[in-house]
Amino acid sequence: MSPLLVNGRTEKELIKACLSGDRLAQRDIFNMYAGKMMAVCLRYTRHRLEAEDIFQDAFVKVFAHMHEYEGGAPFEAWVRRIMINTAIKNNRKKSVTNEDIGLEHIKEDSAGPEVFGALSEEELTKLVSSLPDGYRIIFNLFAIEGYSHKEISELLNIEESTSRSQLAKARKILQEKVQELYKVAV
Repeated sequence: MSPLLVNGRTEKELIKACLSGDRLAQRDIFNMYAGKMMAVCLRYTRHRLEAEDIFQDAFVKVFAHMHEYEGGAPFEAWVRRIMINTAIKNNRKKSVTNEDIGLEHIKEDSAGPEVFGALSEEELTKLVSSLPDGYRIIFNLFAIEGYSHKEISELLNIEESTSRSQLAKARKILQEKVQELYKVAV
């Protein structure tokens, strides 16, 4: 498989050009990853404007720290990690990582997998974005990004049990919202 070319240059060549201060290479790197990385930022926020701020801050960090990229992992994964860390730091500033909203009213039964399969990607994204910030961050890190509870606990400076608990609560909230949306009887 041949490497992806952007304006006649490979990703590796673009990175090298960026390190030399080539603004066109920076634009090409930005354009190459803008869509995917904006989607990452949107998953960690409630509002598009907040996601755009995180996205912009994160890309500034990408270019400011590009000299630290060692090439071991794919560049896209390195950029994604910067986006996620920037989103988490943004949420920490709002100090809502450990939200507690009464969940006593949520039933323990769950909707079947067929209900979740009926959701469009847009509907699921809206449901996830409606979660309280702390739950949404943990749900995204675990269910979408593939982090373990141990990694989440280290990243967010919380106990592993807190990560597990907030993930369970996020799932319950999502199940309730799906049931409400589809009027599913459990």
